Amino acid sequence: MRKARSLAPVDLMQNRRDSNRLLVRHLLLPTIFLTVALAGGLRVAAATGAFIFVAPPLVALVLAVLLMLLFARGRLVALGAWLSGDHAPLTNVSHALTLLALFFASAQAFNSVLPDAGLFRWMFAFFFLWTLWNNQFAAFDARRLLRSLAALFGTAFVLKHMLLASLYAPDGGWLKRLAGALLEGFTQGTLTGTQETFAPATGYISFFTLALYVAGLILLPPAPLQEADDVDPAMEFLTAYRRLTPADRQATLENILRETQTRNEQRATELLPSPDSTHHTRSVEAE
Repeated sequence: MRKARSLAPVDLMQNRRDSNRLLVRHLLLPTIFLTVALAGGLRVAAATGAFIFVAPPLVALVLAVLLMLLFARGRLVALGAWLSGDHAPLTNVSHALTLLALFFASAQAFNSVLPDAGLFRWMFAFFFLWTLWNNQFAAFDARRLLRSLAALFGTAFVLKHMLLASLYAPDGGWLKRLAGALLEGFTQGTLTGTQETFAPATGYISFFTLALYVAGLILLPPAPLQEADDVDPAMEFLTAYRRLTPADRQATLENILRETQTRNEQRATELLPSPDSTHHTRSVEAE
């Protein structure tokens, strides 16, 4: 009876943990990503204060595809674990809808930091394309990928909603005057395009959208609950090792061999008898 009572709180905590994971996976994550997909296209008109929904451009969808590939490569999302023939049909449908919401949220996250028109829009798009394409061939894990994405979106947010907002301001900010002096050969239409002026509240909406998107990525498990508890650490290490460059593989092997040799030497030292014990043994034998 005492053993059963001692196990009951542990089972209760495990049930609560499983319930919280299911709640996050099936309710919280889709809600977060759908909110990002809606708020990423919201703009506030400066003249009327009305809400304007801007659909994501084609380049934002291309960037979202590259980002989803990067999620799969960096093991932030294990597609084989989310969509598997071992799941029930409704479970696969639920997982597919969550991943679809993640895709559209990624597209709208790019949409919120891309300028709406002009030369700067294509400059930003080229910057994102170049960064994501190069990252496809780099060694990444989930934590490094999250830090890289937070820095990427944070930089784009500062450039658009703080620097370019001064350039697009109708009363003329300091950046607009500086750009006019440096880019004297460009016309205003070439530099900014047909750009509608938005209220400063648009920047707050974009900040909330990006913060919510990064929070959703942090809460997103690499694999659903059924597979998350059965992950083999050896297979994870082998998968990460295969992504390394030949030089990194050689350095990893050297570190493993060096650590193994150090441990073997420590064990051999522990097994050797100490001088005091040897002297004590000899004195006992002499008696």
